[in-house]
Amino acid sequence: MKFQLTCPIFDSFRVRQIAGMFDVDVQQKAVQTFHTEDIPTDNDWKIGLIVGPSGSGKSSVARHVFGDRLYECGNWPHDKAVIDCFECDSIRDVTQLLIAVGFSSPPSWIKPYHVLSNGERFRCDLARALSGTRLQTSGFRHREEALKDTPEVRSLKPEAVVVFDEFTSVVDRNVAKVGSAAIARGIKSGRMPCRFVAVTCHYDVTEWLEPDWVLDMATGSVTRRSLRRPAVHLSIVRCKRNAWELFKRHHYLTADIPQGCRLYLAYATSATTQWDDEPVAICAIVPMFGRQNHWRISRIVTLPDYQGIGIGSALFDAVAEMYAATGNRVGATASHPSILAHCEKSPLWRTTNIRKTGAKKSKPGQYQGAVGRATVSFDYVGKSG
Repeated sequence: MKFQLTCPIFDSFRVRQIAGMFDVDVQQKAVQTFHTEDIPTDNDWKIGLIVGPSGSGKSSVARHVFGDRLYECGNWPHDKAVIDCFECDSIRDVTQLLIAVGFSSPPSWIKPYHVLSNGERFRCDLARALSGTRLQTSGFRHREEALKDTPEVRSLKPEAVVVFDEFTSVVDRNVAKVGSAAIARGIKSGRMPCRFVAVTCHYDVTEWLEPDWVLDMATGSVTRRSLRRPAVHLSIVRCKRNAWELFKRHHYLTADIPQGCRLYLAYATSATTQWDDEPVAICAIVPMFGRQNHWRISRIVTLPDYQGIGIGSALFDAVAEMYAATGNRVGATASHPSILAHCEKSPLWRTTNIRKTGAKKSKPGQYQGAVGRATVSFDYVGKSG
């Protein structure tokens, strides 16, 4: 692939000064030529990566090949919650999209974009790029009729292709890796029916994104590859109630935890990150009133920076297995979409009850349950279930 970009040079006194001081050849136009191998034009890929040093022409190549499919992060309204900044058909579509990119904290969904952490903002931008949202304040232009008519674009399937510029450029590198893994998981699982191309100067996301092809602008070469995401190892230990302080503001229900519950903390390690037994998730399990050897998982929270790669689900299942292995019955009642999706798809859990209007109000002093909130109840059946 070969193409040229031209940039006008404006004649001014200072331009002429710089040209004289540094012997710059002043022309009417500056011309830059790019030579790279062709990106794959077959349809056998889901994720691509354009990577290279700053100034190597990554964005120019992406714009040349994909035209207006290139997403450039735009401004978000200061007077709207992020959940109101999507033009999807239903609230369910929006929440599923946010969860798919690893942004699973409802308390943060109702806040405006500018108060979120860098990691949360990055997930919001990913979600909006993937949704095809077009707001007046957005930098996203997704118009099929305006796509650049290039051989590369003509060869692509008609399905959506999202190209994300400056991918992970403004976030912590650990957040960048987890976010890359979350987006790869969502696309390759089919939850997000599109193809995705990341444009970045950071090589460290390559393994975590698991791209089907990589265009390295440092060499101009294209590599077809099938990488595996580095393993994340969890250590699970029982902890004291004060460990809940780190997690409570991220839970979608009350920040309180039931009396008599037991808490389990998950620590994560990975060979390719700076994680050194970082606390990443917590699970609370409580005995059921009046039911011998019957426990209920009451809380499960993963810190925002680590959402989207299955840590919460792994802890959820591990705690349930721990108690079931000693002869206990283990259940869970939830309304969070990610927990519902996990339990409905997993052979380890069986649906036992669906309450569209929640539980009935209990007598004073008794456990209140999910009063007025639609919930689904599950029983843990284990690997033999």
